Amino acid sequence: MEQNLLSVFLCMLFLFLAAKLLLQSRSSKRFPPSPPSLPFIGHLHHLKKPLHRTFLCLSQSHGPIMYLQLGSRPVVIVSSFSAAEECFTKNDIVLANRAKFLTGKHLSYNCTTIPTSSYGDHWRNLRRIGAIEIFSSHRLNIFSELRKDEINRLLWKLSRNAAGDFATVEVRSLFVDLTFNVMMRMIAGKRYYGEDAPDVEEVRQFREMIRELTKYTSTSYPGDFLPILRWIDYQGYRKRLVRLGEKADKFLQGLVDESRARKASFGSTNSMIDHLLSLQESEPECYSDQMIKGLILD
Repeated sequence: MEQNLLSVFLCMLFLFLAAKLLLQSRSSKRFPPSPPSLPFIGHLHHLKKPLHRTFLCLSQSHGPIMYLQLGSRPVVIVSSFSAAEECFTKNDIVLANRAKFLTGKHLSYNCTTIPTSSYGDHWRNLRRIGAIEIFSSHRLNIFSELRKDEINRLLWKLSRNAAGDFATVEVRSLFVDLTFNVMMRMIAGKRYYGEDAPDVEEVRQFREMIRELTKYTSTSYPGDFLPILRWIDYQGYRKRLVRLGEKADKFLQGLVDESRARKASFGSTNSMIDHLLSLQESEPECYSDQMIKGLILD
């Protein structure tokens, strides 16, 4: 009992000292206007869905540039065209870094992919590779017939379903299938969605992986804003992310190894992985397997 009371007392003392240091550091700097905050959580209690309407209401009271302390993370909200233009032109390099989140650490190779990497030599190299080797007009034109084929498959399916009479069509799922099939055929030369996709374990693993990645990358984790929740692994979030990261890495490495083996046996194809593996032969330090997997994940 005494040990429990001592632990509680030490935790409260630590939190009090942390809040005091935070307030002292803030008082010595000039910040934009902000709404009232609470200890430890800052302005998190102001955030309500939909977020854009919450920010609109706050900006009407505190101006087009306001400061929010979201737990341990300082945030500046900009809601005027002139201020946003200045952020993305005059001060674009200063504001080009990315916040480090737990998902980026475990799902994006320790924040080294294009969306998660901070501005610097590594990010500029990834951007150069993307612009020249993946999204150039020449590379995209190579896959024009592939995209036409996927669109024709979709049109054939729609015409078949409506052959007898009017039919209800759930368009969203069809466009999701189309998008992923186009991307994966360009990346690895494989189809993973639709009725004519092969019913094999690899397809099921891919779909499950995509569902999990979408779930974790489209939601916020409280531990990214309140570090104490990350330390205690609130709701086992870190363990699940680690498992998902290992599963995704194993799957992506399988695609790379399969393309490497096929390339050695039958020669190179036009897929993105094959093209990057060809570049890896001349520049192995630049086109590492991890970099290729990160680009696939992007």
